[in-house]
Amino acid sequence: MPQIRSRRRRSRRHFGRYAAIGLATIALLGIALLALRPDSALVRRATVSTAGADLLLDGPYGARFAGELTALKQGFFASGIALRQHPDDPNFVETIARERAIGVTSGQKFLLAAWRGVPVTAFAASFLDTSIAIFTLESSGLRRPADLIGKRVGYRKAGEGDVIFDAMMAQLGLPRSQITKLADRDSFDALRAGEVDAIIAAIDDQPTPSGTGYNVRLNVIKPQDYGIHVPGLVYFASNDLIHDRPSIVADVLQGLIRGWQFVYTDYARSVPVLVGADPERLKAERVRFELQQQRSLVLPTGGRIADYDESRWNTLRDILIFAKLGEEEVPLAQAVNYQFLRDVYRRSPDLGTPGAWTGEK
Repeated sequence: MPQIRSRRRRSRRHFGRYAAIGLATIALLGIALLALRPDSALVRRATVSTAGADLLLDGPYGARFAGELTALKQGFFASGIALRQHPDDPNFVETIARERAIGVTSGQKFLLAAWRGVPVTAFAASFLDTSIAIFTLESSGLRRPADLIGKRVGYRKAGEGDVIFDAMMAQLGLPRSQITKLADRDSFDALRAGEVDAIIAAIDDQPTPSGTGYNVRLNVIKPQDYGIHVPGLVYFASNDLIHDRPSIVADVLQGLIRGWQFVYTDYARSVPVLVGADPERLKAERVRFELQQQRSLVLPTGGRIADYDESRWNTLRDILIFAKLGEEEVPLAQAVNYQFLRDVYRRSPDLGTPGAWTGEK
């Protein structure tokens, strides 16, 4: 009996050692597999907790996206934000929703997509008003919308400008049927050559005055001067991102506001930052000129950077319905958020003071 008990004790000790070795081996193998598998639950949790978000631009780098570029380059984003230009994407808004990202595009493109059910929400403005304007040669004497009756107007087919122009003329009670509109003849070359009497284009598209061959003086007719106020470029995000990670959106918004402040505080500092984003394509003189043209859209008199109001969205909605481009399937209250702006300016009231961006203290 003592021998049997002794053998049993030795067997249990041996079994315990073998079991411990086996368990340790399994644990080590498990750790190795977790380290090798990028799709493991551990890695997924780490990625979700540390990653920021993508900020996509509906167009190439340039003055139009100066606030975004400087916010990134100057470190105004507290989270890990990746900035990407995404030009020539006809489904840009859908891309933002699919990638759970943040984007900037025209108010018109955003709202039409939201009406189609794309799960996105606007939370701020880049350009508080449209950048669209009507250009004529100063020598033509065409200075008011009424002067365009009986004239030829070049425009870009399916572009935002055509819709804004029609809305302005309709609001003024002017007969659009007496205007000859020529599709895709919206270049300044066509205007100078006399192929059209006026063109519809963005204000930052006009030629640099000092450029070779561009010494033709222009008249500018702005829809804002005739009661047409709509959101120009707007910031928006996928609904999933807003729901799951609202702090990321708030951080990006604060960074964007500081980015635009930096741009317009001192061109000597901001222009080189912008040119550095694409030095082969961007030239300092041109960037500075475009910034000057769009300044009033970013920094309106008596307004705050990135702030928009309900009246502009209501006007845009009415214009799009008038143009028969869509129906309001999703109410504005579900597509546009004002709370992020309120929270950011409440937490940092200095962002809204003139001295925050003029350099005045």
